Amino acid sequence: MTKQESHNMKKFAAEIRCETVKCIGARGFGHIGGALSVVDTLAVLYGKVMNINPQKPDWTERDKLVISKGHAGPALYATLALKGYFPLDWLKTLNQPGTRLPSHCDKKLTPGVDMTTGSLGQGVSTAIGLALAQKLDGLSSRTYLITGDGEINEGQVWEGALFAPQQKLANLTWFVDYNHKQLDGTTEEVIDLGDITAKFTAFGWNTRQVNGSDTGAIVEAIEAAHAEKSKPTCIVLNTTKGAGIPCVEEVELNHHIVVEGDFLQKALSQAEEALAALEKEAV
Repeated sequence: MTKQESHNMKKFAAEIRCETVKCIGARGFGHIGGALSVVDTLAVLYGKVMNINPQKPDWTERDKLVISKGHAGPALYATLALKGYFPLDWLKTLNQPGTRLPSHCDKKLTPGVDMTTGSLGQGVSTAIGLALAQKLDGLSSRTYLITGDGEINEGQVWEGALFAPQQKLANLTWFVDYNHKQLDGTTEEVIDLGDITAKFTAFGWNTRQVNGSDTGAIVEAIEAAHAEKSKPTCIVLNTTKGAGIPCVEEVELNHHIVVEGDFLQKALSQAEEALAALEKEAV
C-alpha cells in the first residue's frame, strides 16, 4: 500500500471503532470485546479489498463476507453504515424492538449482510457453500470468512477445513480471530488450540499468521491469498479482545459486558482520541 492508503485504512478502522462503541453503548451491553478485535480486518476488507456496491447489496457478482462469529455483528453494522449501506442512525437501534440490526447478523434484516450467523461453527459451512457456488458458476468473486478462536472448538469447523481444500476453493479466505479469549475463559483454559497455523497447513490450506491490528500486514496476507490458485487460505489474526480501546482491553472477561455510564464515556473518549490523532497526522 502507499502511505496514503495505509493512513486511510487506519483512519477507517478508527471510525469503525467509534461507531461500534456508540452502537453497543446505545443498547447498554453487548459483545464489545470480540467486535473490536476484528475491526482492522473489516476496515481492510470493506475499505480496500472486497468488490462490493452499497447501492446494490444483492449484486450477484459481489464478494461476500460471512462473520461466523455473529456476535461481532455491531462491528460489521458500523462498517456497513460507514460505507453507505444504511443510515448511521440505525446503529442506535441495536437489538431493540423492531430493529434492522439484531445482536447477531441476519441476512433478511440488514442490507449488506451476506449470511445469517450466530450458531457458532455453522458459518464455516455456509461460507464454503458460497465459495463453491461461486466456483461452479464461473464467477470471479470471492468469499471471506471470519471465525473466533473459541469457535473453532466446534467439530463442524474441522469438517469444513477438510472439505474446502478437497474442492480447491482458492476463492475462499478464512480469518481466525485469535484473541485468546472466549465466553467463559481463555482458549488455553477451555480447549488449548495449540498451533492453529500448523493445523490448517496439515489440512491442506495455504496459511499465514499476522498481527491482526496491523492493516498493512492484513492487506499483504490477503494479496498472498489471492495469488494462490489451487488452495483456500487461512489467515490467523493475532489480536487482542477489545483491541484499540484500552479500557475494554483491560477487562479480564470482556466477551459480553455492560457498556454504559462512565465506562461508555471513557471507551468513546479513547476511540475518538485515536481517530482525532489520525485526522491530524500528516501523510
